[in-house]
Amino acid sequence: MDEVVVNSAAPDIRSTKAGFRPVSLDALNFLLADVNGALGPYLNVFLVTQQHWSQSQVGLVTTISGLLGLSLQTPIGAAIDETHAKRGLVVLALVVLAIGATAIFVMPSFWPVAIANSLLAIAGDVFGPTVAALTLGLYARKQLARRMGRNSAFDHAGNVAIALVAGAIGYAFSQRAVFLLVPFFSVLAGIAVLSIPPAAIDHERARDLEQGSDAADASAKTAGYSVLVESRPLMVFGLSVMLFHLANAALLPLVGQKLAAAYPEEATAMMSACIVAAQMVMAPIALLVGRTADSWGRKPLFLAGFAILPIRAVLYTFSDNSFWLVGVQLLDGVGAGIFGALTPLVIADIMRGTGRYNLALGAVVTAQGIGASLSGLAAGVIVDHHGYTVTFLSLGAAAALALIVFAVGMPETANHDQ
Repeated sequence: MDEVVVNSAAPDIRSTKAGFRPVSLDALNFLLADVNGALGPYLNVFLVTQQHWSQSQVGLVTTISGLLGLSLQTPIGAAIDETHAKRGLVVLALVVLAIGATAIFVMPSFWPVAIANSLLAIAGDVFGPTVAALTLGLYARKQLARRMGRNSAFDHAGNVAIALVAGAIGYAFSQRAVFLLVPFFSVLAGIAVLSIPPAAIDHERARDLEQGSDAADASAKTAGYSVLVESRPLMVFGLSVMLFHLANAALLPLVGQKLAAAYPEEATAMMSACIVAAQMVMAPIALLVGRTADSWGRKPLFLAGFAILPIRAVLYTFSDNSFWLVGVQLLDGVGAGIFGALTPLVIADIMRGTGRYNLALGAVVTAQGIGASLSGLAAGVIVDHHGYTVTFLSLGAAAALALIVFAVGMPETANHDQ
């Protein structure tokens, strides 16, 4: 079975001749998950349980950093389209991430955390579009679905690894010590991206221009920025994604806070249990999506991912038992596994031949980030005034709206003749 996966997701002839090996991209996805995974929900839990911040303060910091990062997300996508220094962009973002995480460790007060978290948001926005662009530049179209699924699977495996490591570090030392993992994994991720030979990357294909384009005629074939608003499928997809993340982003931090309140000494370990539970489901789901996205179509798979979210939000209200909460978190693995594998693939479908793949991916990630940022702020305010149950139900309503928008407005994007 493993041999089938490797062969079906093999790089094209040009990449292989230039010395590229799939293990470099595997390692990059794995290690970038480690870098990002040592932040995120751990920061929220640390600030609430150890620094005694209010929910509203945490939500404000999350919103500030999210909106500042979002203001640069689409321009970052446009820059990735234009540049041939994609590996260098990843290394620069890793340096910024390492410095920001160290600053939070040293000075965990409001303004230092707000500033550092804003830098982390900007740097973190580089990774997803750049890795997707590298994948397009290394693999032919017919290999793309399985390779995107494999990217997502290694990303989820990295999240499992960092959750286990962070849980052990947090339990043995302190929640604060977890942030020192970021510089360590940043160095390893930098080595991984630099192991991809520059000559192996087709930079015009990496921006989703039709095969056969070269640097001389790339400008003439590249669509204008107006493609972002002229493409109805892209607009519908962006709105659906924004609503999905408005509902989804706050769920895991809220569950972590409930667990931390009940088990303060094991807060980091409990958060790790939630993450591991979901990530262990995400990896096989991502591989399944990669195998079936061409034959089954993108829309049926995405509908399943959207439908899981409102169910999950409601189930969280049934019990505060730790086993129940961690068990419900398994459902997150289904939705996130589908989203991680399919999002870059659907955007490649929509933008095919325009040369604006990374611009469009940046725009969709911006929509996703708007939803996620508002999610943190809204959830914090609702919890402070109405409690966890009302918050979970409110997020579930947003999830149901996302499902309806996608089901009604989004067409199938798979090209079965490719």
